[in-house]
Amino acid sequence: LIFRLAKMKFRIRSSCVPLTAAVCLFLPSICNAFAPSPLSNLPTTTATSPTTLAAIGIRSTLSRVRDSLTSKERSREQLKIGIAGFYDRSSKLWEDVWGEHMHHGYYIPEDRTDHQQAQVDLIDEVLKWADVPTGAGEDGTGSPLLPTKCVDVGCGIGGSSRHIARKYGCTANGITLSPYQAQRGNELAKEQNIDNLAQFQVADALDMPFEDNSFDLVWSLESGEHMPDKRKFLDELFRVAMPGGRIIIVTWCHRDLEPGEKGLTRKEEKLLAKINRSYYLPRWCSVDNYVEIIEELGGKDVKREDWSYIIAPFWKAVIKSSLNLKSLLGLAKSGFSTQRGAYAMFLMLRGFNKGLIKFGLITCRKPSSES
Repeated sequence: LIFRLAKMKFRIRSSCVPLTAAVCLFLPSICNAFAPSPLSNLPTTTATSPTTLAAIGIRSTLSRVRDSLTSKERSREQLKIGIAGFYDRSSKLWEDVWGEHMHHGYYIPEDRTDHQQAQVDLIDEVLKWADVPTGAGEDGTGSPLLPTKCVDVGCGIGGSSRHIARKYGCTANGITLSPYQAQRGNELAKEQNIDNLAQFQVADALDMPFEDNSFDLVWSLESGEHMPDKRKFLDELFRVAMPGGRIIIVTWCHRDLEPGEKGLTRKEEKLLAKINRSYYLPRWCSVDNYVEIIEELGGKDVKREDWSYIIAPFWKAVIKSSLNLKSLLGLAKSGFSTQRGAYAMFLMLRGFNKGLIKFGLITCRKPSSES
């Protein structure tokens, strides 16, 4: 990480003291990250010599260093474990700095500085864009058009779930791989007196613990990028949606391929691989890929849009918010994976600026039982 930061073209306009201090703060965590894996699980039926233990430790360390430097793609099980650990360690720091919403903000106008309100506005603007009604009886017949049951797939600490529950008076079930996030989500629901509507649990989005046809609003805000099997992910969203229910996916994607292109360029793939390693992501897909699967599943009223320009100021705001003593100390205590994630913010910004990374919105309705 230190070598990579050194290669980035930062213009240092003051003394080197802050940089030296940052290196001193983060170096122990970086070293610990590549320390040999614990040996407590090794078989103990036979004695292991100190030389053998040292060799195992060296191999383990070298393997981890190699995988990190080469941005090796992780297996599905490694991703599942890594995502849970990453958010267990980083969520408190994020909440301390940015509050309960762990997602981009809605930057219209683009120079707005009320960042936490921008995050709330993003939820409302996405719901409006997806034609989710804001009041009952909007068809003039008095029919109850408001959502009654929502599932938040990849809920973070539950900011979106609680907001939607308050907005519509509906129930909201949030799922996450992170035990810390589920616990914190329930704590905040109780503190905000909405625990009768919003509940959170640890669960896998690719194998949700809900019955078929359970929710009339299926909400996934910036979690699809973590899913190693996009087809299985969409299968599950459709399975738990009620017939005629609204499905909304807001996710990071790579750009759509141009006619004649067979894939991204080598440089683009390399940049995404580095981001994947930092944020525990599988290979990326495009909005086109999502839409193709949705149409195969029979999704109705499919709509898509690119909001990259709307959330563009977000990453700069996040980076700026971290440049204070409190945030730096919190980052120093949070461990290497969170620190690597902080460094990857610069990579995300680069990807957005190059037009490689897109902030994609996709919505559709599950086919009704009659169709």
